[in-house]
Amino acid sequence: MSLSPSLRRLTAVAFAGAVGAAGLATLSAAPASAASCSDVDVVFARGSGELPGLGIVGTPFVSALKGDLPGKSVSSYAVNYAADYAQTSAGPGATDMSNHVKSVAASCPGTSFVLGGYSQGASVTDIAIGIPTLLGTGGTIPTNLAPRVKAVVVYGNPLRLYGQTINTASSLYGPKAKEFCNTGDPVCANGADIAAHLTYATNGTVPQGAQFAAARIDS
Repeated sequence: MSLSPSLRRLTAVAFAGAVGAAGLATLSAAPASAASCSDVDVVFARGSGELPGLGIVGTPFVSALKGDLPGKSVSSYAVNYAADYAQTSAGPGATDMSNHVKSVAASCPGTSFVLGGYSQGASVTDIAIGIPTLLGTGGTIPTNLAPRVKAVVVYGNPLRLYGQTINTASSLYGPKAKEFCNTGDPVCANGADIAAHLTYATNGTVPQGAQFAAARIDS
């Protein structure tokens, strides 16, 4: 099956982005394990080509959120998926994300969730919250658990290439979602500046996203 122009673009950016991500690898930490029944559990999906873990955006996002919620315990879970260059693993990633939320929700009735993703990881998040994409299908979070998802924060979301956002595509999660898309980003803005796709970890949008999530949790 041939790739659509948009999917070819995503694949090309994934290859190029992996090189840039390697240069930012020092920003990433090992996968964080979820503490037993924390107040807040951050479930984050890394971008294409990144090593397993929270990734170059998820790692500082979790750190910033912990700083914004000094009175709460914050755990994190790195979505376990291939994050392949061919953009074919978002569906399985969504299944892993949704299964994790269901498992923790059942074991820890007092835990709230923050969902997030970067690049293909944003597509993982889209699918997990029930938004159809061209990157496959996967498991979704049951609607009865939606109230426990306090915020959804994504970076470089490919959904925008098709004229949608989480806000416009989901009445359930749109009001609690925050999306960041840099000008010129080829993955979400149909631009040609690959560097624009690689600067979310350093351009101030990570703390902005964390502040948004913290405000939702405290409201």
